[in-house]
Amino acid sequence: MRRLPVYLLLDTSTSMRGEPINAVRDGLDLLVSTLRQDPYALETAYLSVITFDTSAKQLVPLTELTDFQTPSIEAKGATSLGEALSLAAECIGREVQKSDAETKGDWKPLVFLMTDGAPTDSWQRGLKDFRAAKPGMVICCAAGPGADTKVLEEISEIVVTLDTADGATIASFFKWVSASITTSSRKVDLSKNDVGGIEELPPTPSGVNLAKG
Repeated sequence: MRRLPVYLLLDTSTSMRGEPINAVRDGLDLLVSTLRQDPYALETAYLSVITFDTSAKQLVPLTELTDFQTPSIEAKGATSLGEALSLAAECIGREVQKSDAETKGDWKPLVFLMTDGAPTDSWQRGLKDFRAAKPGMVICCAAGPGADTKVLEEISEIVVTLDTADGATIASFFKWVSASITTSSRKVDLSKNDVGGIEELPPTPSGVNLAKG
C-alpha cells in the first residue's frame, strides 16, 4: 500500500502560550478524529508532528491514524524554524519510502507549517535541506498578524493567513487541514497521482485566507 505521509510543523514558542496552544491541542484531536471517520484517509494517511521552539523535535514519527496518539505540547522558548525544516527533511528521508524499479514508494508528503512569529535561527540553511528532501505540496500558515509572511513565501507558494491566532480561527484552520488531507487521500487513491496544487484542496473557511497561490 502506498502511504500519503503528512507532516505537521507547529510553532510552540512562547508567543503561542494560552489560547493559541490550547487551540492547537484541540485542533490536533479534532483532525485525527475526523480523519479516522474517512475510509480513504484511514487507509492511506500517516501523520507526523514536529514542533519547534528553542529547538525542533519530532514528537510523533510517521504513524498510522489508528495508532496515532496526540502528543503533549507546551509553548516555550524561541522560534527555531530553520531547525524544524532541517528536521523535517531528515524525517522525510528516513521515513518516506522511495520508488524503485520493482515497487512504487509512498506518495509525496504533504507538509503543513504553522507559525505566529518570525524565525530566530538561520532558516535559509534549513530551507535548503528541506527543498533537497523534495516534499510534495507545502502549505504555510501565518497565524495572526505577527507572523512573517515573507519568510513563509520563501518556503512555499501556498501561504494562508489567519486573521487572528485565537481559538476559533486556529480551530477553523485545523478543520481545513483535515478536509485537505481527506481530499488528498481520495485524490491519490482514485487518480493514482500525487496531489498537485491548492486548486485540488477545499476552499478555505472564513478567517483563513489564501495569501498567495
